[in-house]
Amino acid sequence: MKKLLPSLLAIFLIGFGLLTLFLSTSVIFDLFGIREKEGNYVLFVVWSNFISSILYLFAAYGFIKHKKWTATLLGISTLILITAFIGLKIHASSGGIYEEKTIGAMIFRIAVTLAIAGIAYFSINRFQIKFKNK
Repeated sequence: MKKLLPSLLAIFLIGFGLLTLFLSTSVIFDLFGIREKEGNYVLFVVWSNFISSILYLFAAYGFIKHKKWTATLLGISTLILITAFIGLKIHASSGGIYEEKTIGAMIFRIAVTLAIAGIAYFSINRFQIKFKNK
C-alpha cells in the first residue's frame, strides 16, 4: 500500500495535469472552440492553471522518483492558484465579468493541490527516512 500511494498520486497528477494543460492551452490559443464554450473566462486564472498543469506533471515525476522537491512544486502551485483566486475575487468585486463556476473550480483545484502537496511532503519524507536508515 505504501508503494502504491505514490504511484496512484502520480497517475492522478498526470491525468489532472494533462487535462488542465489541454483545457488551458485550448482557451489561451483558441483551439477546438473551447474558448467560446468557456464563456466569460478570466485570462490570468487560465494562465495560473496552465502554469500549475506543468508543475503537476513535474510533481508526478517527483512522486515516482520520491524527490523531496515534489511537495515544494505543489506548494508553489498552490500559492499561484491562491494568488489567482484572490485576483479573481478582486476582479469580480470591481465589476469584472466571470463565470460563477470558476470560483468553485478554483476552490476545488486549490484544495486538491494543497492536499496532494501535504501527502507528498509526509509520504516522501517518510520514504527517504526509512530507506536512509537502512
